[in-house]
This record gives sequence, structure tokens and C-alpha cells, in this order.
Amino acid sequence: MKESLPVEESKITKWILEAIPYPVLFADLSHTIRFMNRRAKFEYEEVLGRRNLLGSSLLDCHNEQSCQTIREIVGRFEKNGGEEFLTVTSRNQRVYMTPVRDEDGSLVGYFERYELNQQIWVGPRDNGA
Repeated sequence: MKESLPVEESKITKWILEAIPYPVLFADLSHTIRFMNRRAKFEYEEVLGRRNLLGSSLLDCHNEQSCQTIREIVGRFEKNGGEEFLTVTSRNQRVYMTPVRDEDGSLVGYFERYELNQQIWVGPRDNGA
């Protein structure tokens, strides 16, 4: 068995984020993409064909309506709001935005995360109106 050596907390954190089987993308308050786990890189680069996203604006990846939604959610995060559900993708994944705060509770950014949707998505209901 391999002897356990002291490991930097940042390395452990990165290993954990890389082990998550869904995309995780962190952006700072200027919406600059600062981190993408392995799965996020695959989804955005290989599936969607968007290259070199680290250091670019997350807003450049979205239409204006989505950009407005992101700005509104970050505004709620700034008022101590918590995680928000965004949508269910065509691949049946639920998408969330989650605030990231420093040790003093100040908002430093947010991350998008995905998870498999365990419910059947039927879309908005038509009430006949």
C-alpha cells in the first residue's frame, strides 16, 4: 500500500472537482472563466466546439437572454442568495448556478454545475389560455 504523504489542499480540491462526472465551470464576478473540470472541457470543447475558454467571458458563450439571466442571478448572489436552478438540457441534465464565497462570506464568483435529471421533463404546461 502506498504511504500517505502530505498533500496540498488545493491539489485535493482539484482532484475532487476532476472526479465529478458532470461539467463544473467557475467564473469570477467579471464572468471570466477561471476553472473548468475535465468533463466541462470535454463538453464545451469536444461536444460544442468551443476552444480556449479559460480566461474568456462566460457571457460570450450565451445569447443575450441567457446573459441577462446570469447577471440577474449574480445580483441575487450579491444579496446572499443561494444556488439557483437554470434549466434541463436536451441531454436530460439539470443545470445550476452556485455562488462561491471567500472565508469572509464575500462573493468571489459562481460555478455552473450539471447533474443527471432524475425526473421526466415535460416542459411548460399548456393551460389552454
